[in-house]
Order: sequence, then structure tokens, then C-alpha cells
Amino acid sequence: MTEDLRAFRELAQDFCAKELAPHQDRWAEQKQIDRQLWHKAGEVGLLCLSIPEQYGGGGGTFAHEAVLYEEQARSGDSGWGVSVHNGIVAHYLNSYGNDEQKQRWLPKMASGELVGAVAMTEPGTGSDLQNVQTRAVREGDEYVINGAKTFITNGAQAGLVVVVAKTDPAKGAEGISLICVETDTPGFRRGRVLDKVGLHAQDTSELFFDDLRVPVANLLGGPEGRGTEGLGFVQLMQQLPQERLLIAITAVAAMDAAVAETVRYTKERSAFGREIFKFQNTKFELAECATEAEVSRAYLDQCIERHLRGELDVPGAAMAKWWTTERANRVLDRCLQLFGGYGYMAEYPIARMWTDARVSKIFGGTNEIMKEIISRTL
Repeated sequence: MTEDLRAFRELAQDFCAKELAPHQDRWAEQKQIDRQLWHKAGEVGLLCLSIPEQYGGGGGTFAHEAVLYEEQARSGDSGWGVSVHNGIVAHYLNSYGNDEQKQRWLPKMASGELVGAVAMTEPGTGSDLQNVQTRAVREGDEYVINGAKTFITNGAQAGLVVVVAKTDPAKGAEGISLICVETDTPGFRRGRVLDKVGLHAQDTSELFFDDLRVPVANLLGGPEGRGTEGLGFVQLMQQLPQERLLIAITAVAAMDAAVAETVRYTKERSAFGREIFKFQNTKFELAECATEAEVSRAYLDQCIERHLRGELDVPGAAMAKWWTTERANRVLDRCLQLFGGYGYMAEYPIARMWTDARVSKIFGGTNEIMKEIISRTL
């Protein structure tokens, strides 16, 4: 932490308290946040935080992103897909886009005019990105895209989608490309906002591409940029460590929030003539949960520092992702237990934290895949 980051935390904390926390129930009912939230975030400078100022971004570092996601989690919000917008889509453009692509899309993402999404997962592929079935066939100066994607965060509100597609199916992973699709393009179709166990306020959606045509210039990092057709899988692998670090940040922040909420509740509620907190079991449970959170944060902070230096590798990010999400699920379950029956009531924050956390062991690559990645270095 620095003075700059501490000042930024106050801004992020204030925004989350005023613009996120009060709307959780309504957003959960409508299965998405208000579209206006993106404009409000852009006005106060919370979008594209670590993108250069020349493209409309904040000119900060990943540390600014980490602070924002921590404060979002602590506010109890899981609906705003800002980590995908800021930490993933904007960085695909910044890392691999040519100058024309950056000038075209990043300023609009920074203002909130465009919401970003990345379309990787398909109904039949899950973590197996090498076998995506979406096809992008070149016809002259255009790509014709056909396929379907699912579990897409920001899918209902996205104005720009980075699509993972096969441009040369015969080459397997080497035939994958990333193509930018503006959602007002004919042939783009949104499916339903999915009915999930948790993350009820997040617009996780199905997307469809039916003979959709985009210019070849929409190939991310195309011939005029720093990449060429077929390098999409490499681009995905290079960016996935940051995505997994984002998940770890949220997991640790959720642990912190759960412990704080449970301490507060157990000191306010009584049973058998005394505060629940004063029972030895309660104190021991919370002591263990607080320790799990602190130990997880120590490794997470180490990973953030490595990432800021450009040294975080794929196995290190995989370790952070699986460790923190497993611990978060365990801590949240133990905290919920201390609420008794009220912990199972949807209006209690601990219940929402518990259900929201479960998917963290699945998305960004399942924790089983994380262990497979780590094992290859042993």
C-alpha cells in the first residue's frame, strides 16, 4: 500500500457503499445491475484503472484494480462485472490490440459507454478451451462467425465481446484466434440471463453468433498489430494468470468480510443466557477462520507484488486461485454455521456470500485444472 492507493481505497469504498450496497436485492431480482452504474463508475474514474491515459484509462497499476475488487467484495456486491471489464477485456485490448483498435474501443470502455465481455466457454467445452467449436471463416476482408457461448459475465449488457473462435480448425490450439465483436452487429444474438445458484445480480448470459460478419481488422492483434491469426490460445494463456489473481483477490476479501460480519453477529446475539461469541466453540471457530484469511492474504499479497513486477507465472497464479477459493468456501461455510438458521436466510449477507463463493472453485479454470497445471512443474 502507498498513500496514493490509500486515497484511492477511500474513493472505491465510498463508491461501493453508495452505488453498490443499497441495490443488492433489486439487482438480484432483475438478474443484472443497472446499466447506468457503468456510466457513474466511468465518471469517477473507476473503469480501465490500469490502462494508459492516452487510451482514456486511469494510468494506474494492477494494485489499483486489486483495491477496487477488495472494496466491491467487502460491500457485499457480486453483480458488477467490473473485474471482467477492467482486468480482462481491457487488458486483452491493451496487450494485443494495435493502436487503431485501442483508440477505437478503450476510451469508450473507460467512460462506461461500452461494457466489455470475453466469450470463451461453450456449452460443450468448459475448461477445455482448445476444443472450442465456434468458427470464424475468412471470406475476403471479413470473418463469418458461427457458434454459441455460455456462462458469459456481462453478457446481457456488453457492447464489445472478445470472442474465442477457431480460424483454422485443423490446427487445434494453434488455430484459435481472438476476434472483437460489437454487439450491434447483425447476426449477434443474446440468449437468456442464466438462473444461477449464486451471483444473482450478475448478468451471466448465453450468446449466439449466426453468420455474423466482422472486418478482418477486428482480429485482436491482427496483421497490423503485435500478433497474427492463430495466436489466440497463446494470448489466452498469457492473460489467464491475471484473471486467476482477480478471483483470488475476491476470495480473500470475502473471507475478511465474512469473519467481520460473523464476529459482529455473534457479539450481538445471545443464546443460553450469554453472547454466542463467548462460547468457546465460537471463539475457536472464528480464530481459525481469521487465521485462514490472514495466511491466504500473505500469499496473495506476494503474488500481487510479483505480478506488479511482471514475474507472476502460470503455476503461481494457479496456486493462488485454488488455495484461496478452497479456503474461502470453507471459511464462509463455518461462518454461516455460527448464524444458525438465520445463516440460511437469503436476506442475510452471509447467505449471499456463501452461495456466491461456490462458483469460485469452478470459473477461471476449475480447481482441478489448477492442480493439473501445478503438477506439471513438479
